[in-house]
Amino acid sequence: MRIVFDTNVVLDVLLEREPHVVPAAGLFALVDNGLVGGAICATTATTIYYIAAKSFGTKRAREEVRALLELFEVAPVDRLVLDSALDVGFSDYEDAVIHEAARAIGADAIVTRDRADFASAVIPALHPHEMLAVISAA
Repeated sequence: MRIVFDTNVVLDVLLEREPHVVPAAGLFALVDNGLVGGAICATTATTIYYIAAKSFGTKRAREEVRALLELFEVAPVDRLVLDSALDVGFSDYEDAVIHEAARAIGADAIVTRDRADFASAVIPALHPHEMLAVISAA
């Protein structure tokens, strides 16, 4: 299974946001152990750097992004992804970009805490708890 992680799930781990960190970290561990293919959108990396630099400084921001790039595949954001995100019918463009990047790499699902933002998605968008349940049932 190939999963694209929404930025909010990555931030749950980075910022250790309770109570969300436990299921998000569990999914990270599955990727790290090779049991699940994980990807982040290219825009997630830049957002994470920005937030980490403000929260922890640029040195740690670089370390965090480097760790993400070692763990996850990167779903590229190119002209086709950006154009199709404009037309997919999402109210939030950032979520539309993540969705279209996920489609471009053939992802099976998107893991997010904001499922409502992905209501018109053609790829299943699951909460981290739901994703863990799907993976354990497989």
